[in-house]
Amino acid sequence: MQKVRLRACALIIENDDILLIEFKNDHDDGVHYNLPAGGLEPGETLTEAAQREAREEACVEVEAGPVAFVYEYQPTKNECIYGDIHSIGITFECKLKPGSYPKLPEKPDANQIGVKWIPISQLHTIKLYPEINQDIVKYHNGEPYRNYVEEHVIQLSKSQ
Repeated sequence: MQKVRLRACALIIENDDILLIEFKNDHDDGVHYNLPAGGLEPGETLTEAAQREAREEACVEVEAGPVAFVYEYQPTKNECIYGDIHSIGITFECKLKPGSYPKLPEKPDANQIGVKWIPISQLHTIKLYPEINQDIVKYHNGEPYRNYVEEHVIQLSKSQ
């Protein structure tokens, strides 16, 4: 029986900027970004997990709203580029609670080096995992976008 890891993600956009977690790459001197995200803990709902991840990774309190994206990583379809665990990420549109200001946590995740507001207009200039930069722009602008993204489809689009 194949195990599937459920992940909850927080999509936080304010004033045409998106809140992202900055990581140092393992393999080079570069950086990449992720939405605040992580796996569910026992007894936790998806929205509770999105709220907790925003709190743990960006020190912010958020209200979780509607689902914006569903992302699936199936290792055998991707040559196990991100490991061998099949995972599904549910991304919720989140709003900061009043008085909540992002900052780097005292004990950040491994390789986490920052918490940054990136202008939506500059998303095309950064490395975001998963690579849904353009989908976020379209979502923000109210345009059609892929609300279900399969990692192996992202990989195929790169080579075309």
